[in-house]
Amino acid sequence: MEHITIEEYFKPHRTNLLIDVRSPGEYNQGHIPGAVNLPLFTDEERKQVGTIYKQVSPEKALLKGLDIVGPKMSLFVKEIKKYSPDQVTVQCWRGGKRSQSVTWLLNFAGISANYLSGGYKSFRNYILNNVLTDDIKLIVLGGKTGIGKTEFLQKLKDRGEQIIDLEALANHKGSAFGHLGEPTQPSNEQYENILAQEIIQLDKEKRIWVENESRMIGSNPVPASLWVKMKKAPLLNIEVDPEIRYQNILRDYGQFTKEELTLCFKKIEKKLGSQNMKDAIDAININDLKSAINIATKYYDKTYEYNLTINTSPNKHFLLLPGDNLGIKTSSIIDYANRFIRFD
Repeated sequence: MEHITIEEYFKPHRTNLLIDVRSPGEYNQGHIPGAVNLPLFTDEERKQVGTIYKQVSPEKALLKGLDIVGPKMSLFVKEIKKYSPDQVTVQCWRGGKRSQSVTWLLNFAGISANYLSGGYKSFRNYILNNVLTDDIKLIVLGGKTGIGKTEFLQKLKDRGEQIIDLEALANHKGSAFGHLGEPTQPSNEQYENILAQEIIQLDKEKRIWVENESRMIGSNPVPASLWVKMKKAPLLNIEVDPEIRYQNILRDYGQFTKEELTLCFKKIEKKLGSQNMKDAIDAININDLKSAINIATKYYDKTYEYNLTINTSPNKHFLLLPGDNLGIKTSSIIDYANRFIRFD
């Protein structure tokens, strides 16, 4: 049977439908972005087969697997045909019996199929040892809470710049309030997967913008290899008018309930101090969001200023962006980077 390597799978313009035949639990823990999960076994069935393999024999496990899969074969083929694929790549954990048997079945049913050599394990090895450790030309876009770094990233992308939006990939805005309005965060393993997928699609010879972040974005850590690169990369700190910061924060968080905002403030009570937390909650309860925002930003500003002093980047830049025209300010960022930021 034909098989392809993970490097071949990621070649530009390849459009294979990727079928992940692992159990739902395996898939949910981590999978190749874009893969469709059509499991041969449920989590319980996989456990049964594995137990027989270890406690009885591989032959008995194989027979048990066939008993389980046999009745599903017709449905499996019909389900894949719904996608009308020109080419299917089948993937399991190591590129073994599960993916090879399904590849045989699909070809027998008239569907052009191959399997991924090394399976999902080869993908993980590939991204951990190659993609996430690649040399890339990062520029870290920094600034205090509320200056609109995420907006600037998107505007930079609209202008043809390359970006990695770490917060969007993590479904979290990065603060104690960052989970509000966001979907459930991916597993740490899946966060690495989708981040690597983003990097694979970028041109490593051109600069890539990324937001200045803490190591943890909600529950997802920035991978160590990328974190080290961020700490060594040029850092461009931007400042905007305080009123714009307030309006940005109000837009992002002002629509949430008093209860939701109160719970977020309670998460940082030890850092704010009991009195500041009480004042913030009192302000929320009387709809004085400006006072609550001021209390939060004072804490986050101190944290940011401290982190700035210990940042190891040898190449720090500071840029004041007056006015409220996002397009003009984005042009100023690009112009500054073109003139002053160089890579060794």
